[in-house]
Amino acid sequence: MSDQNRLGVFKTYKLYVGGKFPRSESGRVYEVTDSKGQWLANAPQSSRKDARDAVVAARKAFGGWSGATAYNRGQVLYRVAEMLEGRKEQFVREVAAPEGLSKSKAAAAVDAAIDRWVWYAGWTDKIGQISGGANPVAGPFFNLSTPEPTGVVAVLAPQKSSFLGLVSVIAPVIATGNTAVVVASADAPLPALSLGEVLATSDVPGGVVNILSGATAEIAAPLAAHQDVNAIDLTGADAALAKELEIAAADNLKRVLRPQPVDADGASDSEDWTASPGTHRLTAFLETKTVWHPTGALGAAGSSY
Repeated sequence: MSDQNRLGVFKTYKLYVGGKFPRSESGRVYEVTDSKGQWLANAPQSSRKDARDAVVAARKAFGGWSGATAYNRGQVLYRVAEMLEGRKEQFVREVAAPEGLSKSKAAAAVDAAIDRWVWYAGWTDKIGQISGGANPVAGPFFNLSTPEPTGVVAVLAPQKSSFLGLVSVIAPVIATGNTAVVVASADAPLPALSLGEVLATSDVPGGVVNILSGATAEIAAPLAAHQDVNAIDLTGADAALAKELEIAAADNLKRVLRPQPVDADGASDSEDWTASPGTHRLTAFLETKTVWHPTGALGAAGSSY
């Protein structure tokens, strides 16, 4: 059969929850278009039930992921970068069309996203060295402070930077031992949904990252109010929505990351995702545990520890 008579196989995009690929609980989908309004694909429109299911999956995965060694987490994240490199052309297509970028600019964004993932993979066993350590104390005791992951983090991905921005908010959350429920860009969710396929075929345990697509406000509201969500990153929320979510998040004292400044549209996508990210997103969702221990004399010489 000639290519002229062949019907292409359209891809069915699905959510990524608990290591599986469910359709939205509501059965709803919405159209994803390119920058010129041309149809690209149908994406699942997540419901409140999908958000709750994702939180359950993230909580279930938290113990194993937070308990893994930092070195092991770094190896797992590097494996994700390897898989992304192998599927680079697919991500270039999915970034270029919705964002209205040329192929070369989309390729540069994808390369930067993969490099960013490698960068965070290298920080997994180093962040503890700059955010913890021995503290000077006056008295017959010493204490040590060590960073620990906050828990389940809801992440509202950037609306405009569908892949580089997405990686920049997901990777630091899981690099430090947290698990994540990610709300993809509403207008450009395809790279996020494809990232779920990469995570599933890497060594990332199911539930560590859960990816939802749909209306950001509809999905974010139950996440901000959820009692089993420990923190929320409001990067993808406009100013009005961010304020509402902050109020809801206060009910169980969630950690809230609300990047500033916002742009003219009220969204925080004015952030330059190509700039060096620093370590502030790594430390944003860490708690500090301090252990005190008395010192004592050892032996006849009176030496102490």
